[in-house]
Amino acid sequence: MSEDDDGPQIESVTLAEPLARAIGERYLTYALSTIMHRALPDARDGLKPVHRRILYAMRELRLSATSAFRKSAKISGDVMGNYHPHGDAAIYDAMARLAQDFNVRYPLVDGQGNFGNIDGDNPAASRYTEARLTAIAETLMEGLTENAVDFRPNYDGTLEEPVVMPAAFPNLLANGSSGIAVGMATNIPPHNLDELIQGCHALMADPDLSDEALVTLIPGPDFPTGGVIVEPRSAILEAYRTGRGSFRTRAKWHVEDLGRGTWQIIISEIPYQVPKSRLIEKLAELIQLKKIPLLADIRDESADDIRIVLEPRSRTVEPDMLMAALFKSSDLESRFSLNMNVLIDGRVPKVCSLKEVLRAFLDHRREVLLRRSQHRIEKIDHRLEILAGFILTFLNLDRVIDIIRYDDDPKSALMRETWGRAHKRALSEKDYISPAPGVGELSELQAESILNMRLRSLRRLEEMELIAERDALMAERAGLASLLSSDALQWKQVGTELESIRKQFGKDSVIGKRRTAFAEAGEVEEVSFEAMIEREPITVICSAMGWIRALKGHVDLAAEQKFKDGDGPRFAFHAETTDKILLVGANGRFYTLVGVNLPGGRGMGEPVRLMVDLPNDSEIVDLQIFRPGEKLLVASTAGDGFVVPSDEVLAQTRAGKQVLTLGAGVKTALCRKASGDHVAVVGDNRKVLVFPLADLPEMSKGKGVRLQKYKDGGLSDAITFTLAAGLAWKDPAGRTRTETDLSEWQAARATAGRMAPRGFPRDNKFT
Repeated sequence: MSEDDDGPQIESVTLAEPLARAIGERYLTYALSTIMHRALPDARDGLKPVHRRILYAMRELRLSATSAFRKSAKISGDVMGNYHPHGDAAIYDAMARLAQDFNVRYPLVDGQGNFGNIDGDNPAASRYTEARLTAIAETLMEGLTENAVDFRPNYDGTLEEPVVMPAAFPNLLANGSSGIAVGMATNIPPHNLDELIQGCHALMADPDLSDEALVTLIPGPDFPTGGVIVEPRSAILEAYRTGRGSFRTRAKWHVEDLGRGTWQIIISEIPYQVPKSRLIEKLAELIQLKKIPLLADIRDESADDIRIVLEPRSRTVEPDMLMAALFKSSDLESRFSLNMNVLIDGRVPKVCSLKEVLRAFLDHRREVLLRRSQHRIEKIDHRLEILAGFILTFLNLDRVIDIIRYDDDPKSALMRETWGRAHKRALSEKDYISPAPGVGELSELQAESILNMRLRSLRRLEEMELIAERDALMAERAGLASLLSSDALQWKQVGTELESIRKQFGKDSVIGKRRTAFAEAGEVEEVSFEAMIEREPITVICSAMGWIRALKGHVDLAAEQKFKDGDGPRFAFHAETTDKILLVGANGRFYTLVGVNLPGGRGMGEPVRLMVDLPNDSEIVDLQIFRPGEKLLVASTAGDGFVVPSDEVLAQTRAGKQVLTLGAGVKTALCRKASGDHVAVVGDNRKVLVFPLADLPEMSKGKGVRLQKYKDGGLSDAITFTLAAGLAWKDPAGRTRTETDLSEWQAARATAGRMAPRGFPRDNKFT
């Protein structure tokens, strides 16, 4: 502050803080808000704030399970305007999910109209659908008017909303929950309510109950779409013990006999949260790409229930083998991840075990019971105080009438009047202790109640009813007082209330029966791709331009075949439908084809580049049948090569597998079966070199080592052979010639070699 002739002036002050701290504090605030008020459910009632507000708003609209339906637009509008100002679309989506019986095990909203389906279709707009609460949703809110839970102001302070629901059943585990917060997430599967209540009873009887005993009562999730859980029991136990794990679930299926030895497979239940339409599209794609040769066709005959029909390729197909292949390749088998990350007491996020979640629910139910009981006692005391005044009126009826009739301030007169003798007589006769402020005095509440009495209430019968009501309330109050003072009685009452829920929604009810079964994964063994294919002979033909086809049977390889104009023969060999075929590209990559997936031989075939990702500028160097356990000699045009096991070149994808590392301008020269004990190499310069096969390294991929030295040109061909048997080739006349004395051409690897013997083919090829 400074002073001058114009008076005191206040200097402006700028408060600065480091950017990192400012961003950190604001991001932390956002993270906490997301964790506590959006993404993670409360362990006590299993609800997120948006779901809690939807249910509470519907209750305020009196949309009970027996009331008329109301437009969803009205409901989402009330929720947005009163409690949840985050957009009606998000609110409606959350409400719609609570009504979807394929997503929620025990739906909390009863929807009328299009609320989506298991195919993955979205619900209709909120203006077209209607909703109300379900009976089980109403049990979540029992006690809201009895001070069972705390309330807090809504976002603008004009209304109040419950902090948590009383929750008459363990909704968190019964319906499950999922959400992604900041730095953490939650994913909890639905469970069977009957089994959960059995677990609660066991936990109340023995707080130190072991996880093994608890999992015996709650063996695993119970998905609304059914299915079969094939996760081992040990893995399920570990998941429930730690709060993290997964559950492998398969579709439920059976074989339908069509007569005359034919059959088809019927899928009646699919894994949880797998859209049926996407599942069928995936299966159809497998058929189109011939990845499951045993499967011929798929049809969706579903109506209200699921019925997916799978037709086998032939009647000789084993159903178990077909389903094992489908489980491995499609969403007929899926995993549901368990991450039991919840809010404890609505404040602290924690990954809990199954026992901890049930204990949090039971402690909440006990707290609700205590609060409701105390609230009831207060109501009883209030009523007993009024009843004491009424009964005193009947004992002193003439005096009360006289005061009311003649006194200018009857209320004050009634409170000043001493009713001692009559009051004491009432005490001895009725054995009643008045809750009035003092002996012989009336409280303001009693005086007000007496003045508000109707004349017809002064009949003798009314007095008897008041005495009966007083006695009943006193007995109820004594019972509640005993309850509040005894832990054993409190837990017994909690168990009684849970048992009531179990009778209403347990396994004997329509929605209470367990839907998800259990089985061992070993019941359906995994099978290889070859085992799924019917073994038949084929003749593989590939043209010079890369058009490939497979003729049925082993036809004469010398027979003339038709090709497109400008095209001609390149590869032709006998194979079987179960064979895998190696395609060697000039780019050093190996690609894998399957005999059964090759196009038929009626036409000209199809371009092989439609089946694998072979670049247009890369030629096909070789095409051969894959034999496991073999050794292959691979070499580049630069004269580098090595030996590679055949199992190492087998590719699993269209992109192939890079085996030979090539430099600029270098291509793959050859891929030959490596057998025998020596290697013969010939270059473009017609020089031949023979050296031991053991001099070549065995590698899975790479550039390799130098086979032969060249001044100019490169590698033309190479072959492996047994030295004692000699080296054979065909001379220009087509006759086979064998050279047994190869000492002239034998030298160390990577040397230049000697000119080829007379009669060696002019194309510099051994074969």
